Amino acid sequence: MNIENISGVWTALVTPMNEDGSVDYKSLEALVEQQIAGGVDGIVAVGTTGESPTLTPREHIDVIAKIHKFAAGRIPILAGTGSNSTAETVDMTRECDELGLYGFLIVAPYYNKPTQEGVFLHFSEVAKITEKPIVLYSIPGRCGIAIENDTALRLREAYPNFIAIKEAGGKVEKVADMYARANGKMNILSGDDGLTLDFMKAGASGVVSVASNIIPEAMVEMVKTARDGKWQEAQAMNEKFHALFKNLFIEPNPVPAKFALAKAGFIANSKVRLPLCEMTKQHKQILMQDLQDLNII
Repeated sequence: MNIENISGVWTALVTPMNEDGSVDYKSLEALVEQQIAGGVDGIVAVGTTGESPTLTPREHIDVIAKIHKFAAGRIPILAGTGSNSTAETVDMTRECDELGLYGFLIVAPYYNKPTQEGVFLHFSEVAKITEKPIVLYSIPGRCGIAIENDTALRLREAYPNFIAIKEAGGKVEKVADMYARANGKMNILSGDDGLTLDFMKAGASGVVSVASNIIPEAMVEMVKTARDGKWQEAQAMNEKFHALFKNLFIEPNPVPAKFALAKAGFIANSKVRLPLCEMTKQHKQILMQDLQDLNII
């Protein structure tokens, strides 16, 4: 399995909502088209940014299926099928496997706080039911545990379809250690726009990006410039977008991203589902200033 297929910029796509809270498929299709036109390398459907925790199981599958349909083979899709139940993760992955999409991004089991042996066994059960590529997703701030490098490499050794890890723990040294030990068998993607260049200098091959919902072309250019070894140019781009990268997390993701997309006219509104809620007035003003400074609105 070619790990280079998991590199560059993968957009963690938001799931637009109508005012009544139902999924806005018209805006969703427009977003997919925008991402393809922007040149991103792939789309992650229904991850954290796609509000996976508040979609019903049926909606979860339907949104992934719609994104796959809208993309129509023009861009690879990774389906977010992880949960803190191994059985549910297996069932969701099996159902999405039948859609014919490229692969899966699966988060570490959250809340339960399993041992690393439990993490290994959890992902092993998933690998037994699909031959498609799987990207591990380590985000200890949301899950309470990390996928340790030893565990990720053990999974890669046991099952060849574990081809990458999305690292959202904020530790450059963990990325550097993974890169040194993976020996070209596993790619690393930054899970934080603002740390993308730091992670790439340590060996990462790209980013699963929230910012690329709004600025796909700019993210593609920055990452390509870095991969070409033009670090000074890439750093200048990173500094230009630093405030946006930071303030897209001024409240829980994807609340600020949806606000920015709505203000830019990319989606109909900024609706999120409870327990997420509308941004404060103060935070809206801060993000509005970023969007104006960058001529996004």
